[in-house]
Amino acid sequence: MTSAPPGRTHRLADTCQELVAAPWFSLASFVVITLNALALGLETYGRAGAPLQSIEYACLAYFTVELLTRFGAHLRRPGDFFRDPWNVFDLLIIAAPLMPGVRENVTMLRLLRLARIVRAFRLFPSLRVILVGIRRSLPGLGSFLLVTVLVLYGYAMLGWMLFGVAIPERYGTVGQAMLTLFLLLSLDGITDTLQAGREVTQWAVLYYVSYMIAACYLLTNLLVGVVLNALDEAHQEERAAASRALRPEVGEEPGEPSVHEQLAQLRTIITDLERRLPQATDTAREAQPSPVDRVPA
Repeated sequence: MTSAPPGRTHRLADTCQELVAAPWFSLASFVVITLNALALGLETYGRAGAPLQSIEYACLAYFTVELLTRFGAHLRRPGDFFRDPWNVFDLLIIAAPLMPGVRENVTMLRLLRLARIVRAFRLFPSLRVILVGIRRSLPGLGSFLLVTVLVLYGYAMLGWMLFGVAIPERYGTVGQAMLTLFLLLSLDGITDTLQAGREVTQWAVLYYVSYMIAACYLLTNLLVGVVLNALDEAHQEERAAASRALRPEVGEEPGEPSVHEQLAQLRTIITDLERRLPQATDTAREAQPSPVDRVPA
């Protein structure tokens, strides 16, 4: 079996790259993803029938054609297709329902269909930035959660000592106190809680005010700072990736002349040297002394 000619393969790769780069291609994919999500939602109303199954098959067919088109754009280097995590994710989402043991499991099929919604993140750079920002903020969120747990635990112990006897349903144990304080992070019902605490002790005002400042305001601002910093790093990474994608290949860097331009410059230099060579020869002959001048007196 002979492979396709290189010229035909390159033309096919160029055509697929033009399709993938076209704005309508991403828009059409987003429309199909939305249609697939709506069809999945309509099934929850007990309206699963032939029309919805037809929509499901049509969406699956489009996703398959889209994946093949994206693979065709990497025909020159097929290995680069699998270096993109989004391509691997799309391949798993499309191929998994065809595997034995998965296609018979209705719950697994619905989860895979639901996972297709995540594919919308790859279509728009702004959504990808948000997803990358969330991923980059995970280490910072771990530290934030540790600080939050320490603050909640400290205030829970204080709450248990202040209100453990009078309000046992909220502060009877340190676990109940931490749960109460966690629910108060949104400041929902803080007025009633503060009034109930003042009936027990006057230290309740200082307790709840300091908790609101430390947990509700400072920790919330800390969380916002961590997320914004991660989003800024994601924006910088996206801009760097875009600049690398637009950067020419080696040997064609901006400002470096091409081979034809270098040859033209070389011809100009040679022509100029040939034009100056006879003049230099005549000047040298005139500078040499004549034989009469060489005879000694």
